[in-house]
Amino acid sequence: MGKFMLLCQISSLLLVLFSLSEVGCSLSLSSFSVIPTPLCAPDDASALIQFKNVMSITDKYLCDGTARPKTNSWNESTNCCTWEGVTCDNATGRVIGLDLSCSMLVGSLPPDTRLFSLQGLEWLDLSHNNFNLSSIPFGFSKLVSLTHLDLSDSSLSGFVPSVISLPSKLISLDLSGSGLTFNRHDFGMLAASLSELENLFLDIVDMSGVDPTSFVNISSSLKRLSLRFCNLQGEFPSEIFQLWKLEYLDLSFNSLTGHLPKSNWSSPLKLLHIPGNHFRGSIPASLGNLTKITSLDFSSNEFVGRIPDVFGNLNKLTALDFFHCSFSGLLPSSLFNLTQLTSLELSSNRLTGPLPTRLTGLQILNYLGLEDNLLTGGIPSWLFTLPSLETLYLSNNNLTGRIDRILKPNSIRIVYLANNHIRGELPTSFFGLSELVKLDLSSNNLSGVIESAMLSKLENLQTLDLSSNNFSGVVELDVLSKLKNLTELDLSNNKLLSSSSNDSGANSTFQALEALYFSSCNVEQFPDFLRSSKSLSSLDLSNNRIQGSVLRWEAQGWEQLTYLNLSHNLLTGFEQFPAKNIRILDLSSNLLQGSLPAPPPSLVEFLISKNKLSGEIPSSICNLEYLVVLDLSSNYLRGTIPACLGNFSQWISIINLQRNSLSGEIPDFCVKEDSLTALALNDNRLEGLLPGSLVNCTSLRFLNVANNSLSDLFPHRLSVLPRLQVLILRSNGFYGRLDDPMYVSGFLSLQVIDLSQNEFNGHLQTKFFSSLRAMKVVVSHPTIVCDGAGTMCVPKCENCSPDEYKPTVKLNMKRLEMELDLKLLSIGFTLIDFSNNHLNGRIPEVLAELCSLLVLNLSHNSLTGPLPPSLGSIAALESLDLSSNKLGGGIPSELTKLTFLEVLNLSQNNFIGPIPAGNQFNTFDNDSYAGNLALCGFPLSKKCGNNEEPNPPTSTLGEEGSAMAFTWKPVMMGYGCGVVLGLSTGYIVFMTGRPRWFMRTVERFWQKNFTR
Repeated sequence: MGKFMLLCQISSLLLVLFSLSEVGCSLSLSSFSVIPTPLCAPDDASALIQFKNVMSITDKYLCDGTARPKTNSWNESTNCCTWEGVTCDNATGRVIGLDLSCSMLVGSLPPDTRLFSLQGLEWLDLSHNNFNLSSIPFGFSKLVSLTHLDLSDSSLSGFVPSVISLPSKLISLDLSGSGLTFNRHDFGMLAASLSELENLFLDIVDMSGVDPTSFVNISSSLKRLSLRFCNLQGEFPSEIFQLWKLEYLDLSFNSLTGHLPKSNWSSPLKLLHIPGNHFRGSIPASLGNLTKITSLDFSSNEFVGRIPDVFGNLNKLTALDFFHCSFSGLLPSSLFNLTQLTSLELSSNRLTGPLPTRLTGLQILNYLGLEDNLLTGGIPSWLFTLPSLETLYLSNNNLTGRIDRILKPNSIRIVYLANNHIRGELPTSFFGLSELVKLDLSSNNLSGVIESAMLSKLENLQTLDLSSNNFSGVVELDVLSKLKNLTELDLSNNKLLSSSSNDSGANSTFQALEALYFSSCNVEQFPDFLRSSKSLSSLDLSNNRIQGSVLRWEAQGWEQLTYLNLSHNLLTGFEQFPAKNIRILDLSSNLLQGSLPAPPPSLVEFLISKNKLSGEIPSSICNLEYLVVLDLSSNYLRGTIPACLGNFSQWISIINLQRNSLSGEIPDFCVKEDSLTALALNDNRLEGLLPGSLVNCTSLRFLNVANNSLSDLFPHRLSVLPRLQVLILRSNGFYGRLDDPMYVSGFLSLQVIDLSQNEFNGHLQTKFFSSLRAMKVVVSHPTIVCDGAGTMCVPKCENCSPDEYKPTVKLNMKRLEMELDLKLLSIGFTLIDFSNNHLNGRIPEVLAELCSLLVLNLSHNSLTGPLPPSLGSIAALESLDLSSNKLGGGIPSELTKLTFLEVLNLSQNNFIGPIPAGNQFNTFDNDSYAGNLALCGFPLSKKCGNNEEPNPPTSTLGEEGSAMAFTWKPVMMGYGCGVVLGLSTGYIVFMTGRPRWFMRTVERFWQKNFTR
């Protein structure tokens, strides 16, 4: 009866529709058709109920709030074709579609689940559930009608079985994010078998065992391929970019190599993402033929050359990301004419030239990233007038000129222009950018008076960085405190800038302020508002003129501090340390007196060097269980080093106790932990042996115990330390032979070894020098550059970080002290100094293998024999001191090949014959050869034979008559906050000879810039 009534209703509806069409109505019949719900096949309903019963429902998988328990609507008493997520065939009633995505299911997928009996199933979506890391059942091979399968983000595990490719009608397969793994064979089978495949999504599937060339066999009908984070490695076939139907290709963050095709790109391509790989070569001009492309991401690859100017026809492009690709050349002008672009990222390349002065496109651009390039020219005003631009990154370029007046300020929110050469005053129109949230103008040449009232107009500002400029005036903190959202303020290194606030601080509370940096701002007392800044976590008042003791009431409001830098002031004491949860505390270079105060136990870095602290190191220092860096250097501390200091923290990395008056023996280090990377105990009164426990410090990179009273054999045992790069034992009582027959080669990472001024004897061991593998690595020769004032010289280093270890070399001249920072560990500074010992025997030929050695000093020993000609093969050598030995024979002409050699001292030996001429040998003076009575030739007055020798070309490098003291000072650069730890003060003094390769660099610079 029910079926009869239903048919009657349908007939009536059809009659009405027919009548309407007769009177001229154009309404479509299909718009009003009511297709009856088919009656579900009983065996299909039973299979679905069985699947429901083996699964549980959880509330932990919410799919961003859209999840719901779909199977709760499944009831055996109702038609399964009406159940949520179930679709049936209208004719047969068979289940053809099952969408259980985000259904809050939890439980294992049983291999015998009756889901596999749904022979008519075409669509199956089980994504975003939790199948308890079960494997993919082999029963999927039974679903022969399946065209769409989605198992993404469903907590599966194990290998993807080959049967996944047996449903040969598959059009779409998504296994992303499920913790699965593909092996080489099974993926090859999938690629070859699924001839109708259009969509393949395998994000986060482990494909490290898959050969990328197997993608050549994939379906030519492919439209979408996503392989993000698959750990793919090897050459990716360029043919994939040319699949004629391909619209979407995402290879993000693998280890793929390869080149982009020069022609025949897939013309339907809309999205092409290949970031985080190793694609090489240049960008082909044919990229401009992708007229349907909307998103391009080539970031973090190894491309070279220019970006071709071929974007004029890419009118649908909305996002382009070429971050960190090593591109060079000018900015493509056609990029700036695109009308649909919303995001443009070209940062971290080597792009040159100016920004365009005017635009015709980019009217809906939201994000512009151009930082870390070599851009020049001025700051065009359109950057601040583009109607949709919100984020601008232009830091770390060579931009110059002034910021022009802004006629119609836009709604930009984030502006980074740091580390350029922008000069002049900020135009008043700049403060009309009322939507600014973050503003960084640091490290430029900006000047003018800071108007607090103008800054207060930027009422949405959260971070403001004007540091390292030439601003002047008085910052009125009372006015600036009107910026209620301000969380970070940095005015450091503006020497003509100062601050003021009212006496009570009541009107300048800065309640939201979290970080305040006032370094080098002429501050003479703690600002009053600090006492009421309850959110302050970082405070830097270093390099100011704050004096006296820090009183308890002055530290009120500092309770939340985690970082405090008061270094380089005139502080004499603390009533109590501020903040109980502080992690980084820098009090170095003050006038603190008395005993070492007990620091808070939360400290990670404790820096209190260069003060006047006295007394002993308290054992309570070992209560700092989270400490990473400890610097107590350059004080007047005495007594023994606490025994607990070597093992009190599992995190300790740097311990610097140099330049105190500590005595006694060195305690054991690394008994339990091996996190120590740097240990500086030099310039104390320590005695006894080097502790044997140092062999446990497997992370140790720097060890300096110079200028103590230690007495021990050479520590061959330290050769097992795999990372040891600097070993300094100078000026102690170390003794014994270096040529220990029991020595096993090691010291593979050693770059600096100083054994000078000890009591070592015996021969120079061939095996020892042969093991110095780090000195055999060829590195580019550092280029020395000086600043404009002539007070700082540094090597040009592409990837130097201020937080890494560096040595510092100081050159003291009559009128000028110049400091040279070298990148000790990354640009290849290497040194061997065995001077002032009792070594004998010949200089081993194996030294010639140390091709990156810069400094070799074997002076003041008893070495004999001829000078090996092979030393001329040490191409990087800059300083060679073999003076005061018993060497003889002729000076090999091969040494003239040392074209970087600037210091040569062969004095006080028994060399005979003519001095070689040519290259650097034309620049050395008499001092280099003094005490060798049988030598002749330039520069000595004694001529060789009867022939007059021509004088070499006159040197233009300047006179060297002025006496200089020369001291190497390796400096360890610390963690987080650019902590400088002087780990080896007074590192090497050249007793004879002068460091000409630096002196001449300095003198050339001085002559060029100051003697015109």
